[in-house]
Amino acid sequence: MDRDTFACATKFFRDYSGPPRGASCQPHDHVDYIEKPETFTYADFFKDYLIPNDPCVFSAKFTEGWGSRRNWVTPDGKPNFDYLLRTFGEAVVPVANCDVKEYNSNPKEQLKLKEYISYWKEHIKKNYRSPRGCLYLKDWHLHRAFPEQDVYTIPIYFSSDWLNEYWDAIKVDDYRFVYMGPKGSWTPFHADVFRSYSWSANICGKKKWLIFPPGQEENLRDRHGHLPFDITAPELKKSNIYPRYAQSTAPVEIIQEAGEIVFIPSGWHHQVYNLEDTISINHNWVNGCNVAIMWSFLQDELAAVQREIREWRETMEDWHLQCQVLMKSYTGIDYKEFYNFLKIIAENRIFVLENHHPEEDASKHCYRAAISGLGMLHAVFDLKRTAKVLTSLNANEDFKKLKPESFTPPPHALLHRLKAAIDTALL
Repeated sequence: MDRDTFACATKFFRDYSGPPRGASCQPHDHVDYIEKPETFTYADFFKDYLIPNDPCVFSAKFTEGWGSRRNWVTPDGKPNFDYLLRTFGEAVVPVANCDVKEYNSNPKEQLKLKEYISYWKEHIKKNYRSPRGCLYLKDWHLHRAFPEQDVYTIPIYFSSDWLNEYWDAIKVDDYRFVYMGPKGSWTPFHADVFRSYSWSANICGKKKWLIFPPGQEENLRDRHGHLPFDITAPELKKSNIYPRYAQSTAPVEIIQEAGEIVFIPSGWHHQVYNLEDTISINHNWVNGCNVAIMWSFLQDELAAVQREIREWRETMEDWHLQCQVLMKSYTGIDYKEFYNFLKIIAENRIFVLENHHPEEDASKHCYRAAISGLGMLHAVFDLKRTAKVLTSLNANEDFKKLKPESFTPPPHALLHRLKAAIDTALL
């Protein structure tokens, strides 16, 4: 991060009062297309897309060197089933049925990849019809299962990735996925986990994205306050069910070709279709620009849980702890883990600032090397954003009920340490 970008980010977030961000209630009529890697810098992306929380599309030139684009695709641009079977055929993968709605998602089953590809081939032969429905391989943690495979290289624009930095550190999960599906497979209307960013690269095939800036989704809620499963469903036009639909604006449409990467900012709801047989690689990620949006989302989620079980507040033992348990079961994180998340992010950056040669430790701490590669000012920016959110978390009444003074280290001690690291770095 150069000084100009640091100054720009510092000014923006000094004046920023909190979510929503980005286009908010203003409709977009286009999405920028980034053509040339050699003329598009990290600073360009940071200032023009991360800070304003706006989407963009990267051309196929940004993925030209990826192993998956060489090996997973046939000369005529189709999925290379033979290669995938030889390399990953025995892997067990999650598969959703796009033709079935269960609550507000598609039901999933676990299949071996070779079974799924057998289905896919038969589905193509039968003109994309099957008694089993339209099956879509989704959320496959391929990177975690096959870390040695030459699949892709994360573009530098997406390298400040706190989610995967944290989950790699605790060795529990990750937010790197492979999707594979036939023409006609699709993903229902949603915003991404923790209101994170996402980037999605098409290895082959074509997708259609329908995306809405933060706030626009409010006009799509039904009379009970629920968002639709499918924003193209005819019943949305029924005013007795969707009373504000007439006030909604049309979504921004993106057609994503093979090799291209789509960047979806925080809180942008979207629905996605595979227009051809398609394989994509997707990451969810959080960094200093959207961690406050993540924290706001978590507060909203806890408030929703508290409303759901408020009638047991006086009779249920440790009601506030039960709310945290339920919140984690719904969202994947609670307030204590969010504190641990901020702690690991802070500690990695403090280490980089206090040790001038973290590359010596790169084999064990690849994220510290990546942080160092983005520059000292980026580490300082990250710490400033972490301090801002940690201060808010520490003042939160629900967090105080978790007895954070017993955490290691206590939040006030961590805050003192990271503020001292910022002051020393800026001397």
